[in-house]
Amino acid sequence: MDMRFAGRTAIVTGASRGIGLAVAERLVADGAKVVVTARKQEALDEAVAQLGGPEHAIGVAGHADDVDHQAEVLKRAIDTFGSADLLVNNTGINPTYGPMVELDLAAARKIVEVNCLAALSWVQQAHHAWMKEHGGAVVNVSSVAGIRPAPGIGFYGASKAMLTHITQELAVELGPDIRVNAVAPAVVKTQFATALYDGREAEVAAAYPLKRLGVPEDIGSVVAFLLSDDAAWMTGQLLVVDGGVTLTGGVE
Repeated sequence: MDMRFAGRTAIVTGASRGIGLAVAERLVADGAKVVVTARKQEALDEAVAQLGGPEHAIGVAGHADDVDHQAEVLKRAIDTFGSADLLVNNTGINPTYGPMVELDLAAARKIVEVNCLAALSWVQQAHHAWMKEHGGAVVNVSSVAGIRPAPGIGFYGASKAMLTHITQELAVELGPDIRVNAVAPAVVKTQFATALYDGREAEVAAAYPLKRLGVPEDIGSVVAFLLSDDAAWMTGQLLVVDGGVTLTGGVE
């Protein structure tokens, strides 16, 4: 593995497990120092150990949509590792399932708060603390549910469509020194997505041309590419990472 991120520091939200942890692992393998966030410090401590310990990573617990938490993470990144060059907005929630006509609007507001407004706020914080003066790269984790209807998780999909548009707007505003891109995974085998495949993985995977569901490492490698200089002429893009399932008309 090359060391393309040597001397750079990344912040990865929602990274105590799943896609976020896989992203952090890939970035560390490629030479980055990483600050990981999640709600529980104990889970973050385990993640930091998995990432190689405090020489490579630190964990800062808090709620992703808490502006004070965001500011603390940026300060800790710069104080500990000297920079805040890379940002991955991976935190996302989907506390509801069912038709949108029956959606609890309080839950809908929380989905937008965490999936969209918090991601924007993280970029604002990173821009203020480091990237405005030094440049950087951002990747937002969207979803294939944001590019076509996804019955049962429709409002989650709508929030991810909004996140994709936020990505594009930020790319226009922040170039040329800051690049902002997004990835849109299909079903990845994580605790977050368990309800979409549990007990019927073979059935769900049959709709995918590659005949398997994703694993977190499938997303980690693509996020690392978008953050790297290999993607230096890419901004405002949404890379679909889906095993080909959207080619067959599905989102699961």
